[in-house]
Amino acid sequence: MTDNHKQLATGRTEVRAYVSTTFDEETDGPPLLEVHLTETFVGDIEGEGTGRVIQAVRKGKSVTFAGIERVRGSLANRKGTFLLRVSGMVVGKDMNADWVVVPESGTGELRGLRGDGGFKAVLGQHGSVWLEYFFA
Repeated sequence: MTDNHKQLATGRTEVRAYVSTTFDEETDGPPLLEVHLTETFVGDIEGEGTGRVIQAVRKGKSVTFAGIERVRGSLANRKGTFLLRVSGMVVGKDMNADWVVVPESGTGELRGLRGDGGFKAVLGQHGSVWLEYFFA
């Protein structure tokens, strides 16, 4: 069934695990870190996310990051999994990111999911998330 009418999902995330490892360093440039992340989604998106993120850390200034996260749970009363491609920045304690559903990544009742959105958070606190989505 195809439903190209976009809907808005909102909610919150809570990080449950965050493990960071430096994998490349330069004496006069930003180090690169790999982050293993697990978080819980509550609201219109319910479930758990597991992701890998690469960060470039500019000491005292900002962090730029990009990665992919698999969400296992439900959206719009449909159960399954999907992938989010994430990119964003941290400046001070403010984190802002955009994400897009990876095409053809939906499984189960979430097959055909498309959309984009993002999240905002203050480091150490819950994040607010949104996703404008439809099923193709």
